[in-house]
Amino acid sequence: MRHPATDRIAVNTQNSIRIESEAGTVIYVDPLGIPSAPADANLILFTHSHYDHFSPEDIGKIQKPDTRYVIPSGMKDDIEKIGIGMSSYVAMEAGDRVSVCGVYIDAVPAYNKLKPFHPRRNGWLGYVLHVDGVRIYVAGDTDALSENTKIQCDIAMVPIGGTYTMNAKEAASFINELQPPVVIPTHYGSIVGKPSDVDEFTKRVDPQIEVVKKLQF
Repeated sequence: MRHPATDRIAVNTQNSIRIESEAGTVIYVDPLGIPSAPADANLILFTHSHYDHFSPEDIGKIQKPDTRYVIPSGMKDDIEKIGIGMSSYVAMEAGDRVSVCGVYIDAVPAYNKLKPFHPRRNGWLGYVLHVDGVRIYVAGDTDALSENTKIQCDIAMVPIGGTYTMNAKEAASFINELQPPVVIPTHYGSIVGKPSDVDEFTKRVDPQIEVVKKLQF
């Protein structure tokens, strides 16, 4: 049976995620390829500064005068360069917890163990968002990290496209250790990875874990 919270989660492309709470709070993570200009974001989170996760063009489509932002602490220069002042954003490091727009946010590590693309020293992040009593883990661009297998979540959103992140096999192994009730695969089928990666991922995930496909090709 599908978790009802998944109906309020959309994945546009890559790690571009939109979550809407029952009360109408609109949360984006790494907005990219936004097709219109809804100007509806109460809260925008960024996992890191790569162009496919921090897109000023797409930020401009969804932000409002009172939009709040959450960033890794190393992204202060990036966000201030696009005109967002420090009174509007919260900078986090792994292990931090904050409450923004009524949403509790836990910052968790996101990095590559051997690949050079997302080094640990950059302090880039994934997040656990507490929305309507549901814990949604957005992994960001990361490999399968042993310290993240202790994360408690109801829905996990993890990259499966390989090259810069976990591939489908690695992501499935990670999810089988994490054991969330629901997983939504991200970061495949466009800039990196193939649409068919989700089939390989689903085949390898513990059948007790519900795989929900949100990306459309």
